[in-house]
Amino acid sequence: MLRPRIIPCLLIKDKGLVKTVKFSAPKYVGDPINAVRIFNEKEVDELIVLDIDATSQGTGPDFKLIERLAAECRMPLCYGGGVKSVEQAKRIIGLGVEKVALSSAALAQPSLLRDIADEIGKQSVVVVLDVKKKIFGSRYEVHTHNGKVNTRQCPVEFAANLESLGIGEIVLNSIDNDGIMKGYDLDLIEKVRNVTSAPLSAVGGAGSLADIGKLIHRFGIIGAVAGSLFVFKGVYKAVLINYPPPEEKDRLIQASYIQ
Repeated sequence: MLRPRIIPCLLIKDKGLVKTVKFSAPKYVGDPINAVRIFNEKEVDELIVLDIDATSQGTGPDFKLIERLAAECRMPLCYGGGVKSVEQAKRIIGLGVEKVALSSAALAQPSLLRDIADEIGKQSVVVVLDVKKKIFGSRYEVHTHNGKVNTRQCPVEFAANLESLGIGEIVLNSIDNDGIMKGYDLDLIEKVRNVTSAPLSAVGGAGSLADIGKLIHRFGIIGAVAGSLFVFKGVYKAVLINYPPPEEKDRLIQASYIQ
């Protein structure tokens, strides 16, 4: 039976683990391989790793780092960053990664998603939509290249067409809420949820397990993704890789999940 998932998201820059605020001011927080080892011990549901340099700097996927991450990871792993071709996606899956995430390439060439799905299976194709609300008005727009390029694309309209292109999951990332730790953008999530039946995960804003509980209570089967919550601890944001123990996670889901 499908269940909500609680998913740490790790950001990679210059081969190190970083955390951003509104996609800016990346703060080094440690070694990503060490973080994966700790998350193994904590039995996380799934792990998302995004290389925030790969597309913005045009370097492409770091296959050596991906291989190290996949070899260490004992939970399903989703990798994103710089993927622009079927060949790259196949190579990443061949290294032991379960899911490949695309962002800028999906916006620029939506047909690529179907081509990749035909090769690796649509369950392994993920689209990450980095979304920001316009300063004036209520319109949301999708950004790429680590938030630097505004595509002017409405995330709701784009998400409505993704399922027909052969994708297995949408990860909806709120730029405005990134690193703020004051809760998810539930209105944005609902707008996207209403136009697609594809599996949906949300990231951006989780500051407590209560925030994750609110997300699951409202949307049921969803991926609750968090970055800062699982790498920082306390009001001074001391670096500490953490994750709710299995019994606490199960209580959270059971108390919040709508059948």
